[in-house]
Amino acid sequence: MSDSAPRSRPPGTLKVGTVAGSDVLISSSWFLVAGLIAVIVAPAVDEAQPGLGGWKYLAGLAFAVILYLSVLLHEASHAVMARRYGFSVTSITLHFLGGMTSIEGEARKPRQEFLIAVVGPLTSLAVGAIALGVREVTPEGLLLMAVEGLAGANLLVGILNLVPGLPLDGGRVLKSAVWGLTGNMHRGTIVAGWGGRLTAAAVLFWPFLQEELIGTTPDMVDYILAFVISAFLWSGSTAAMASARLRSRLPHLVARELARRTLTVPSDLPLAEAVRRAHEAQAGSIVTVTSSGAPEGIVSEAAVQATPADRQPWVAVSAVARSLEEGLRLPAGLAGEDLVMAISRTPAAEYLLVEPDGSLVGVLATADVDRAFRAAGH
Repeated sequence: MSDSAPRSRPPGTLKVGTVAGSDVLISSSWFLVAGLIAVIVAPAVDEAQPGLGGWKYLAGLAFAVILYLSVLLHEASHAVMARRYGFSVTSITLHFLGGMTSIEGEARKPRQEFLIAVVGPLTSLAVGAIALGVREVTPEGLLLMAVEGLAGANLLVGILNLVPGLPLDGGRVLKSAVWGLTGNMHRGTIVAGWGGRLTAAAVLFWPFLQEELIGTTPDMVDYILAFVISAFLWSGSTAAMASARLRSRLPHLVARELARRTLTVPSDLPLAEAVRRAHEAQAGSIVTVTSSGAPEGIVSEAAVQATPADRQPWVAVSAVARSLEEGLRLPAGLAGEDLVMAISRTPAAEYLLVEPDGSLVGVLATADVDRAFRAAGH
C-alpha cells in the first residue's frame, strides 16, 4: 500500500493530519483527558494570570494541546527512525495515556529495535531540556506556567518511558539488549514482559506508599490513575509475552516439510478416476494441469468430500478445483513468520508449493500448518 492510498481508521478515532508520512489519529479518549487536564490546570492558570474567569479553562485546554503536540513529536521520532530502516508506519494515534505508533513488521536486528525504541524518550528529554532553557528567559505569567509544565511533563515522560518493561519504550530497549546478548528475540520479549509486569505492580501500589516516600497524601484520582496505568502496563506486557511464546514456535513451520504428495491429472478427468489414482499413488492432494503439464488448479479436499460418490464419475475434476490465482503459488522454501504472512495475505485451504524454477513440489494444506503449529507447542 502506498502512503497516498486511503487507509481505514480504527473505530473511535479521528484523523487530524499527517506527520512523517503517517496519519495522525486522535482517539475519543483524548477529548476526555484534554478536558481533565483543562480542569486540573485551571487553578494554576488562575494563579499565574488572575482575572481570566471562565477563560482559564480554555487556557488549560490550550496547554493540553501543547502537551500532546510534544507527545506527537515523541511518536513521530519513532516513525522517522522506523521508516529509515524500511518499515511502513501506518498511523500515529494520540490517546488517553499518551501515544502509539503503528509500525508494520518487526525489527530484524537488536540495533534496529534499540534505536527505534530509544529515540522516543530521547526526544521527550530533549524537548524538556529545551523548555528548561527557554524558562530562564520567559517572563512571569501564563507563558511561564506553560513552559514549566511542558518541561516537567516531557522530562517525566522521557524518564518513565525508559523504565525497562513492556509496553514502554524502555521495555523495547531491554528486549534489544537481551536479544543482542542471547541471540534470541523472543527471550528478550519475555524478559522485558516480566519487567512490564513488575512495573505494573509498582504503579498499582504507589499510592499506598507515596505519603511515606514523598510526603503527599493520595486522593481518589491518584488511586484511579494508578489502577488504569497499571492495568495498561499489565495487559500490554502480558500480550507481548503471549505473542513471543507463539512466535517462538513459528520456526518449526517449514513449507517444504509439510507438503503433501501430489498427483497431477488432466482437468477434464472424471473426479472418481482422479480420486482412485490418488489413492493408488498414496497422494494427499490432486492438482489439475493443462495439456502441456502446467499446473492449473488445486482440487479442494472439502469439495471432493461434499460430492456424493454416485456423482463423482460424471463430474470433471476441474469442477472441484480452485484456479491458481495470485497468492496460491508459494515458494517451497518459505518458513516461520514468512510462511504465516504469505498464508494470511491470501487465505485458502490449499496452496501450491513450487521450486524457484517453477517445478512442482506438492500441495500445502492450511490444516497441516495448524496441526504442525500446535504440535510445536508441546
